[in-house]
Amino acid sequence: MNEVHAVRARLAPGERKLQILQTLAQMLEAGDRVTTALLADKLQLSEAALYRHFASKAQMFEGLIAFIEDSLYGVVTQIGAQPLPASDRARKLVVALLQFGERNPGMARVMVGDALALEHERLAVRIHHLFDRLESSLRQWLREGELESATPTVDANAQAAVLMAYAQGRLLRYVRSGFRERPTEHWDAQARWL
Repeated sequence: MNEVHAVRARLAPGERKLQILQTLAQMLEAGDRVTTALLADKLQLSEAALYRHFASKAQMFEGLIAFIEDSLYGVVTQIGAQPLPASDRARKLVVALLQFGERNPGMARVMVGDALALEHERLAVRIHHLFDRLESSLRQWLREGELESATPTVDANAQAAVLMAYAQGRLLRYVRSGFRERPTEHWDAQARWL
């Protein structure tokens, strides 16, 4: 017990928080029921130790959502800075969103709301806001593309909504299939229809 306690003491500030979030994401990926007691047990900590880092389980989920937001908003910034046609930027964002969910199955459960079903409503609102912001970026890029075109034919609002609905549907299918049906599977063929 003293060896374990000594290892715990060596963690740098913030590392324990990260470890808690990583374990939470792993539990979500495994489809485990998440309670603070089970999470504490997996980490070999007391629940009181968890609450020293997070005031509630909802705050732990907020930490996961913040990671998702930081990751995806960073991608939006990178793609937006590239001198590409609007439709290429939109496709890159959809692919990045799908790849993020595919690489992070536990986070995909959070993104589709599956992991948030019995949690505080503000978490679902925050995820909804994430997708609204991503759709807004798509809409802005597609509008810019319409302005560049001599004959604008695309309704940017409708196209952005379809792209976001497609991405959310693919992520939901991935989660519901137990992570067997990858969201990027058949992307090249499906992208032609979008």
